[in-house]
Amino acid sequence: MDAEKSFSFPFEDKEWISKLGLGALISLVPVLHFAWSGYLVGIIRNVMDQHPEPLPTWDQLEKKFMDGLILFGAGLIYALPILILVFLPLSITAFSGLISGSSTMQDLGQRLSETAGILFFCILCVGLLYGLVLSILYPVILVLYAREGTFASCFKLREVFSLISRNAGSFFTAWGLSLVVSLGGGLIIGFVNMVVGFVPCIGWIVGMALSLVGGVYMTVVYAHLFGQFGRVAFENRPLITAA
Repeated sequence: MDAEKSFSFPFEDKEWISKLGLGALISLVPVLHFAWSGYLVGIIRNVMDQHPEPLPTWDQLEKKFMDGLILFGAGLIYALPILILVFLPLSITAFSGLISGSSTMQDLGQRLSETAGILFFCILCVGLLYGLVLSILYPVILVLYAREGTFASCFKLREVFSLISRNAGSFFTAWGLSLVVSLGGGLIIGFVNMVVGFVPCIGWIVGMALSLVGGVYMTVVYAHLFGQFGRVAFENRPLITAA
């Protein structure tokens, strides 16, 4: 893997300003922002296919939108277990609030409220662990979707684990670098925003622009890193994306 390439490749494209600038604007528009997720899939696909200019054009907006929408649907399904678990303590809390108004049920309501608090803490711990696991699996899911282009490909967990185990070195290099970029970039952007935030209006505008530009750059680096992983994992196996 060429980690340095992931950081420099956007600027090697002569149209990088227009491509990423338009992407940044699209990512701000509700609903339409799904196309930005589809754009990242396009980067992964181009890197896997060794395209000389991995940054896609925006000429197939509807295709990018559908790719992003499909990935959103898949992500929602993966999030359902935690959403359902969170609903349980919230329901108990709401019920305890209702019965606490009665003098005869006040003690029971307090116990239910305490139980809901303990349950919520336990679910929070499980949710953090689940989120960590998803952060490992999700990029490989993206790679599989970029390769096959079907909703079903997002749920091939056996193949996901197989790809990680057979290409552990490449995968954890990409995953580790993406984590460093995310955390490091976030800290830098947060610090700069804190400094310029003391300047009314102009500072706020600069901060928002920096957050947007930094976010776009970090996500395209992420896509390129895992595009390289996908190329290694599927070396000598052609892409089989759906029409």
